[in-house]
Amino acid sequence: MRWLALALLPLAVSAQEVRPSQEFLSPMLRAQQEDPSRHPGWLWVDEGEALWRRGEPSCQSCHGDISAMRGVATRYPAVTADGALLNLEGRIERCRVENQGAPPFGLESEALLAMTAAVARQSRGMAMSVPVDGPAAAFLAEGRAFYETRQGQLNLACGQCHDANAGRRLRGDVISNGLGTGYPAYRLEWNSMGSLHRRLRACSLGVRATQFPLGSREYLTLELYLAHRARGMPVEAPGLRR
Repeated sequence: MRWLALALLPLAVSAQEVRPSQEFLSPMLRAQQEDPSRHPGWLWVDEGEALWRRGEPSCQSCHGDISAMRGVATRYPAVTADGALLNLEGRIERCRVENQGAPPFGLESEALLAMTAAVARQSRGMAMSVPVDGPAAAFLAEGRAFYETRQGQLNLACGQCHDANAGRRLRGDVISNGLGTGYPAYRLEWNSMGSLHRRLRACSLGVRATQFPLGSREYLTLELYLAHRARGMPVEAPGLRR
């Protein structure tokens, strides 16, 4: 019933007033997010950097030091030459299969979360700038439609929480603008690192709507729209969330 009451609250923020996710964190959690010595997600970053150097060929043998990935996370999800929409995890998996001749890590696997966290970390603090013109435009429209459509038994759209009620509290959490800039993120409720799609599935469950598979077109297009909403906002990955 609290979700139903939330949907009826007056407008608190417009889509034009989107703020970085870190601004919705408590001072303690924000400080911990910025301190690698106290951020458990850095264990995944360290493992990802080790994976970068491992194998024959390794990621490093093609791309050089992982620092060469600076700026990459600001441009994903992106449309490939063959018309596929890939997020950063998808790009890593495709590169692993096509260029390294290795089996995919698997979505939500510890290895893929680690590699994604390590690559995304190179763009930490840089502004999101996902291209949404050309072949990305149709995907963007799909993602926006998903964001704006009421769903589930509670009949809620994403924007009813993340636009209309951003900054308000729900079950001890402050509702953010729903950006994906901190993912993969270490969530205290998970006691682990997790992807944005894992979080989106949890949101779908929260409104009693269909949970789509990890890597589904529905969540990929929504991820693109969220990345577009976050344009100019800093990459926070690996984030730390409650």
